[in-house]
Amino acid sequence: MNLEQEFVILLEKNQNIIHKICKIYTDQEDVHKDLFQEITIQLWHSYPKFRGEAKFSTWAYRIGLNTAISLFRNKKKAISIIPWDQALEKISYEEYDPQKDDQLRYLYEAIHHLNDIEKALVYLYLEDKDYTEIAETLGISEVNARVKMNRTKTKLKEILKKKGAL
Repeated sequence: MNLEQEFVILLEKNQNIIHKICKIYTDQEDVHKDLFQEITIQLWHSYPKFRGEAKFSTWAYRIGLNTAISLFRNKKKAISIIPWDQALEKISYEEYDPQKDDQLRYLYEAIHHLNDIEKALVYLYLEDKDYTEIAETLGISEVNARVKMNRTKTKLKEILKKKGAL
């Protein structure tokens, strides 16, 4: 199996990671699709350097979150489109259904009020990542990850109470 085939298989198995990152950083469908594409491109460009020391999913979280944070931190609402490589065209795209559950909608609305790092923390927490993996993915200490997560949970609760969702 060649590099492109390996990448396509791994990406197809883990594409929900990218959809969830996109959902946390935007609620606009066109921006979601653009961000999905940009993260996929960044993953493809970085894939030859992937050494397998961490799980593919952990590596994809890190690349995806860093891409989203970088794009939105720079206030780039319009993401530049880079032409697709032939290997990327082989990836099937599954639509994400944002209307699944009212509670989920309230949670995402509240998450949109958080800063970029808080969004990443919540995302990884909701993915059942332990604090060691959260710290590794975000490049911070485990203690710092725990402290930031507790503060972020408190902030989310306050936002949800103000919206009457709790």
